[in-house]
Amino acid sequence: MAIRSVFGHSRSRRGGAVTAVLAVTAFAAVGPAAAADATPTGPGDGAGTKPTVVLVHGAFADASGWNGVTERLQREGYNVVVPANPLRGLAGDSAYIASVLKAIQGPIVLVGHSYGGAVISSAAAGNPSVKSLVYIAAFMPDKGEALGQLAAKFLGSELGTALKQSPFRNADGSNGTDLSIQLAKFREVFAADLPATTTAVMARSQRPISASALMDKAVAAAWRTIPSWSMIATGDKTIPPDLERFGAKRAGSHTVEVNSSHVAMLSHPDAVTDLIRQAAAGRPPAKPALADTGPSTFALAGFGAAATAMALTGAGLVLSTRRRGPAR
Repeated sequence: MAIRSVFGHSRSRRGGAVTAVLAVTAFAAVGPAAAADATPTGPGDGAGTKPTVVLVHGAFADASGWNGVTERLQREGYNVVVPANPLRGLAGDSAYIASVLKAIQGPIVLVGHSYGGAVISSAAAGNPSVKSLVYIAAFMPDKGEALGQLAAKFLGSELGTALKQSPFRNADGSNGTDLSIQLAKFREVFAADLPATTTAVMARSQRPISASALMDKAVAAAWRTIPSWSMIATGDKTIPPDLERFGAKRAGSHTVEVNSSHVAMLSHPDAVTDLIRQAAAGRPPAKPALADTGPSTFALAGFGAAATAMALTGAGLVLSTRRRGPAR
């Protein structure tokens, strides 16, 4: 396993929103929702306790994707909370995770994978107990940005042509669209460095995300005021690695790179655990160096964005934004 430290700068104050481009990409982590006793345990910070680590999964998944990391952290005396991310919309999902955080006593290290990164960026805002944010192959939107518009700016994702769209009806009679990954393409796009027997189960048990979540604009960017640590998955075919680098660099995250698929917490649990441990201690990775998203990649993305938008927005997103009508 080759891990390369990229940079560890102080928090950035750069602002600005990116012009809206409707495109969709998505994110993950895997397994049943888990709730844990929120009382911190073990030796650690100045208050005599280690921080509670909260692990938030992303789309196409549930909380079991954190099992390996959870086991390692618990062996070291950390209290770990692994809530279910509803995957119904960025505002509602963030509000739910924020309520989980409020029930926890003592300092918190908040970790998000993929779409979960966007969720924790809003959920942690205004909560003084959250001392560190950790992003694993994750989105890091600024306030006012939508995930679709961010995804359209960088090349490297193969998710667009792998998505399956499934219309559904909300309780109020409005139409929505669920997004999941086609079974035949799941391993290649999402978890290529895991055994085929494992990804076959993951593909069948994946949880869809509402397409509207990708169009919702972030209401906060907690990484502007809370120190952050980021892991870039260089083999990621779900979120472009250059998009992950862009977010980490903009936030001034302490950043490492790992040769991994999108699900780094499953294929490289030791590396992910180590980064969380560093965040809990407030310690940057060793040998920092500046990351580079590459000007050519950013420029070429302008051409890829139009194609991505056409491939991903189509009928599915039309369904999710169609005017409300009575149930049939």
